[in-house]
Formats: sequence, C-alpha cells, structure tokens
Amino acid sequence: MNSVCSLCQHSQIQIFCSDKRRAYFQCQQCFLVFADRTSLLTAEQEKAQYDLHQNQLDDPGYRKFLSRLSVPLLSSLTPEQNTGLDFGCGPGPLLAQMLSEAGKQMQVWDPFYAAEPQALQQKYHFVSCTEAIEHFINPAKEWSLWLDLLLPEAVLALMTKRYTDQSSFSNWHYKNDPTHISFFHQDTFEFLAKRDNFTVNFPADDVVLFKKRNT
Repeated sequence: MNSVCSLCQHSQIQIFCSDKRRAYFQCQQCFLVFADRTSLLTAEQEKAQYDLHQNQLDDPGYRKFLSRLSVPLLSSLTPEQNTGLDFGCGPGPLLAQMLSEAGKQMQVWDPFYAAEPQALQQKYHFVSCTEAIEHFINPAKEWSLWLDLLLPEAVLALMTKRYTDQSSFSNWHYKNDPTHISFFHQDTFEFLAKRDNFTVNFPADDVVLFKKRNT
C-alpha cells in the first residue's frame, strides 16, 4: 500500500475492506479509498480493458448517459465561457461532440487515445472528466494539472460513482472492475473544494461540479 494518500498526501491511512482480488485503503483526511497499488494492471492490460468498451458516437443511450453531466455543466456556464477540455475522452469522444454541438470550442486529451500535449498547454473555461478519475493511480497529479488548466471562475465537471459507506462498498460492483482503483466520497470532493477555493454541488449521484471562486 501507499504510505500516504494518493490524493491529499495525508499519512493516516487505514485498511477499509478487502476481497479475493485486492485490499482497499481509506485516507482519514479526505476519505479517498484506493486499491492496493500492488494489484494494478500494466498499462497494456489497462488499455486492453478500455478497448473492449462499446461507446459509439451514434449511440443514443450513451448520449443520454453523458447528458447527466452535459446538461448541468452547460447550465452552469456563462455565454462567454466557451472553451473546454474533455480530459480522459476515451476512444469515442462523444461528450466533446455534444458540447461542440452546444457551441463550445472543445479540445480532448486522453493518455491512450488522444495524448496531444498541446491540449494541456492552454487554459480553459471548463474541464470535463467522465468516468475516468476512478482510473487514476495518482489523482493528486491530475488534480494539480486541472488547477493549472482552469481560468478564473472556470468549472470542473466530473462524473464518477461515489461510495457512501464501508458496508455498501464491500458489496459494490463498481470496485470489481480491475481498472477502477480510486474511489471518491462526497466528503472527498467537499474537502478538495474547501482546500482549493471552489464552490461545489452535486447535480446527480455520479456528477460533481466545481466552480473556481474569485480570488
């Protein structure tokens, strides 16, 4: 296991639960739960899992799923906030397409499918990340990057399923995906918002919107 939390770097870590696949640990400061890092897939194994996903750009079900994030995100933006980055877009960047259809100027980035460095060399009015943050080995790294990418009063929109308590986590199918290694509680996101000067709201069980405060 890590000696410190992979999100907030706190040193007080406790075992949370374990199953036949791996153990899970919880940070006692930000409440991130993370899988035993000795159980991680290789990058090649991880990409092979993603290549199995059948998320097509013309799939109305997938579009409906992503609208859980796109609708509240778009409603939170002013007309002038028109530049966005879809971070972790995967092989089928439908969310970026949907946001482009709504008049936003979109860039995409993904470590396996769209690793274009120039996308990370500008600032944005909003950054979206759908069903990707749970795959992050070191979410502190991505969080720090997002802080650098966001303009003043920008919005960070995340989609990931949140755990609620230890009992439900133990029986949670979401943790059984071998590529899912970092798990977030509502308190985790509230901790980050308070620490880094965001407002935060939760428009759906698996959606969280951060907005940078004016400093």
